[in-house]
Amino acid sequence: MKPTYQGDAGSGKDVVGITVEKVTVIGAGLAGSEAAWQLAERGIAVRLIEMRPLKSTPIHSSDRFAELVCSNSLKSIDAKTAAGALKRELARMGSGLLKAAIAAKVPAGSALAVDRDIFSQEITSLLGSHENIEIVRKELEDLDEIIASELPCILATGPLTSDSLAASIQRMLGRDSLAFFDAAAPIVSSESLDQSRLFAQSRYSNDEKDYLNAAMDRETYEAFITELINAQRVVLREFERRDLFQACQPLEEIARKGRDALRFGALKPVGLTDPQTGRRPWAAVQLRAENKNRTAYNLVGFQTNLTFSAQRQVFRMIPGLEQAEFLRFGVMHRNTFINSPQLLDSTLSLSRIGLPNIRFAGQITGTEGYVEAIGSGLMAALATFAQIKGLPAPVLPQQTLLGSLLHYATNPQTLDYQPMHVNYGIMEPLEQHIRSKQQRYIAYSQRAAQALEGFIAAHNDLMFLSEYQLPVSQD
Repeated sequence: MKPTYQGDAGSGKDVVGITVEKVTVIGAGLAGSEAAWQLAERGIAVRLIEMRPLKSTPIHSSDRFAELVCSNSLKSIDAKTAAGALKRELARMGSGLLKAAIAAKVPAGSALAVDRDIFSQEITSLLGSHENIEIVRKELEDLDEIIASELPCILATGPLTSDSLAASIQRMLGRDSLAFFDAAAPIVSSESLDQSRLFAQSRYSNDEKDYLNAAMDRETYEAFITELINAQRVVLREFERRDLFQACQPLEEIARKGRDALRFGALKPVGLTDPQTGRRPWAAVQLRAENKNRTAYNLVGFQTNLTFSAQRQVFRMIPGLEQAEFLRFGVMHRNTFINSPQLLDSTLSLSRIGLPNIRFAGQITGTEGYVEAIGSGLMAALATFAQIKGLPAPVLPQQTLLGSLLHYATNPQTLDYQPMHVNYGIMEPLEQHIRSKQQRYIAYSQRAAQALEGFIAAHNDLMFLSEYQLPVSQD
């Protein structure tokens, strides 16, 4: 039998811990997997509940943990960008999932893209073999027993929370959850591509060859847009007739806003040179490798709600994709999140409604993005550990990237809450205005790194650091 844990003051402050037999983590996606690993590494017994494979979702294809169901890109590793600075914060705090992502990376220029199978297999093995983690494969249909136990729990069931559990969450919160709809891009077989019509190049670099590019002249682009706008879409059910979250809008919805909209979005030709003409193309489709062997490619930015037959017809208009074999068609699915600013405190717990032992993490909180989900799982675990051990609650400074995102998601003054990913726009302004955007971003990144070091020093009893280095950006 696992031991019980009694908190101790540790820090010298007047705080009290709690006695706990086991922390329950619900959901083994990115946030739940990170939370379970962080707690287990600190000697806390964890019960990790995952409903797959007993019950799957419309877009999952395996029973593995931390399965990436949309893109295989975790975005930029460039320290000047918000996404890159966030990764450095998580590496400094010893994120287990980020480390696994680095080990499973595939070439993607300045982005961290992973072989999704290798990544999820590694996480499943890592958690399944951990002596402090008990894996429970079942669908949790209600939270009554967990609420009654008053033991720590982290809810990280993600944007595809089952209907029964979502209903239980609504009853617990006393208000409705919000929902929007997410769209995933198709994946094609590399063997089916006409390589003579494609060229390998990363943006702004003739030396880096991490992406395949399909150049479009004006006539080809116009014909493609016409067919895309008029193509048959999946019939929307009543619960899907809501405004789509802007960052996840299907390709065809963006095209309807203006015929040139995609030329300034997913099909922008900026930074590319077509070797056949020596000039920048009118538009360009980028394809990103899905795995290390480059046997499959993702159509970057091609999230869609077209029917499968329409996808086959329209996307084969892209030069080089005339005979494309679709390993996965684009799909659209429900994405549920809670009204976090009115419910969660700064440690992601429900203390505002009298349930301080229950925390949320991941995309169900409305923090959008793979790495953001990992980060919220890490912080939910640290807060739970601090609560158990009687340590001061860990609240990241708003000057950090993750701290600014979690503040946005838990600040009651955040109104009309919509899913948000990490970005410099939600951070505290710099003391001095810097006109150059690049220099301003560098200043944000440097300030964030300094603030994080202060946080680590202040919570030395809490931190369990195994810092590692990120790959070097190719830009």
